[in-house]
Amino acid sequence: MDFDGILFFPVTPFDKRGAVDEAELERHVSNGLEHGAGGVFAACGTGEIHALSAEEHGRVVARSVNVTAGRVPVVAGAGGSVRTAVEQAAAARDLGADGVLLLPPYLVSAPQRGLIEYVRTVTESVDIPVIVYQRANMVFTPESAAELADLPGVVGFKDGVGDLGRMHQIVLAIRERRGPGFTFFNGLPTAELTFNAYKGVGVPLYSSAAFAFVPEVASAFYTAAHAGDPLADTLVKVFYNPLVKLRDRTPGYAVSLVKAGARLRGAAVGGVRAPFTELSEAEEAELAEIIDAGLAAVKEG
Repeated sequence: MDFDGILFFPVTPFDKRGAVDEAELERHVSNGLEHGAGGVFAACGTGEIHALSAEEHGRVVARSVNVTAGRVPVVAGAGGSVRTAVEQAAAARDLGADGVLLLPPYLVSAPQRGLIEYVRTVTESVDIPVIVYQRANMVFTPESAAELADLPGVVGFKDGVGDLGRMHQIVLAIRERRGPGFTFFNGLPTAELTFNAYKGVGVPLYSSAAFAFVPEVASAFYTAAHAGDPLADTLVKVFYNPLVKLRDRTPGYAVSLVKAGARLRGAAVGGVRAPFTELSEAEEAELAEIIDAGLAAVKEG
């Protein structure tokens, strides 16, 4: 899979009855494609994979594949129990997804050998490219990450931990085994804040939560950051840093903020499912001010 541009993690829209709204999902994904998304990651963390049934997961993936129509890669989320991960990966393959983002196993701690076997089980069970998502209870050493990279089917590594020293060692270890064809990307919430740091250790790709509700700001930052344009620093100051401060107030706001932002921009994406919670009215007003500041900075250039 070749990614060129911002990695787009769509939300999963819910209608007034709380059901998946496929028509709104199509509009949401189409909007991201129009703004130059380099890849669509459907039914992943921002898409509330933890809260979707197997049937809902399949519908989200299928609609995302249909809307994207081969313009960019579509990667589907998979994870949880090892059998659930295998089932979701198989469904993603059968529905035409280009790959799977493999999330951690459910609520268990395991040694490095066990984590490798978790990934191995999925890759040996389903013939689909796999990107391993390092976060929470699935964190690898450079040695075990290099072993992962030897597994047939593993094509990429997403970091959601933020330990740059460890990540640099992982990049070096995997590059030694696999060369330049292996994909790495920064998967921290609001990855724009750590763009330069990750680029410095060989990880220039990143996922952008902001792209799901202010693609104008996210795209402007992407272009400016790669060009060394001071607009990138301005957007960090007036948009990204205030957004992170708001996000960090409450667990789960990494997703709740995105959905609230999409609603503020006119998208009928509905609310979040439990155990996530909604923003207060005061917090939504604060988010609206942050969005306005970001859009104004882009307009001013």
